[in-house]
Amino acid sequence: MSEPTIEDVALAAGVSIRTVSRVLNKSPKVNAQTREKIEAAIAALHFRPSPRARALAMRRSLLIGLIHNDRNALVLDSIQRGIISVTAERGYELIVHSTPLGGEAAIADVITFAGRSRVDGLIVLPPIAGVEGLAPALDAAAVPAVALSAVPLEGFAGVIRSDERAAGAHVAEHLLTLGHRRLGLINGPADTASARERRAGFVARVEAEPDATLAEASGDYGFTSGMEAAQTLLALPQPPTAIFAANDIMAAGVLKIAARKGLSVPAQLSVVGFDGSMLAQMVSPALTSITRPFDTIAAAATRHLLARIEGTPPPEPYHPALTLTPAESTAPPGQR
Repeated sequence: MSEPTIEDVALAAGVSIRTVSRVLNKSPKVNAQTREKIEAAIAALHFRPSPRARALAMRRSLLIGLIHNDRNALVLDSIQRGIISVTAERGYELIVHSTPLGGEAAIADVITFAGRSRVDGLIVLPPIAGVEGLAPALDAAAVPAVALSAVPLEGFAGVIRSDERAAGAHVAEHLLTLGHRRLGLINGPADTASARERRAGFVARVEAEPDATLAEASGDYGFTSGMEAAQTLLALPQPPTAIFAANDIMAAGVLKIAARKGLSVPAQLSVVGFDGSMLAQMVSPALTSITRPFDTIAAAATRHLLARIEGTPPPEPYHPALTLTPAESTAPPGQR
């Protein structure tokens, strides 16, 4: 038995194929009574519209692009799942594209990808979202785009912003409340807004504590840089009793160096990460970390983008809550 066609639906509902097409494409030009007849015919026939035919009718590709420059596969997986939770039920497919950093080169790469793949819109992750000139270039190319960011951005169809400065301050508050006064900070790349925001919040709160001291080391969000920075901090004459690494991957590097040095975590060294990815639960001891609801953030960004693409009212603004999730890696300072 052949699959029912749009012609079969039109015949069953007693309307034209064009009217059925309008209902399938959620056009407001069909009255409620006719819409109900067509929807009843669709249900009775178990009709499923062809994605290709639907795309052609709407003059769209039904493709969404995800632009990133992120080595963290666990974070990317959560983001992709969040996007797909929305696109799957709306008939869109996701294409993931890694873009190199570097100003004009990044802009050219994104514009070329958008044109080649014919995506209907883009979700752009940091740090690419923060590339100066990208938003105007996408606007000029008529490519709707929604960005994820730690700071305000202009020119995108929408921006889902996470308050990472406040989250950094929350980490400092947690460690200070536990009684730590010699604190260490492993920063992410200085040219990324996320690293700058996390550092700013953490440093401001530590500096507000009169008897607290802070030692800093540089990292690049990679595991090796976390190890190297931990080596530097723990070799100080007065090493920190607690270290905040600006992401979970670098925090895992701190745990490895602590184990090599025979330091017990958290009895002799407390460690905090940032992201709340699966890695935080996979390492031992489990990491205290700032949890970002990546799937929820990505789903909200997708709904904003589809509203822009389809010309429907945008959803309510979404402000993701970043929360500190205490785990096994933090405790009051012990003796070293």
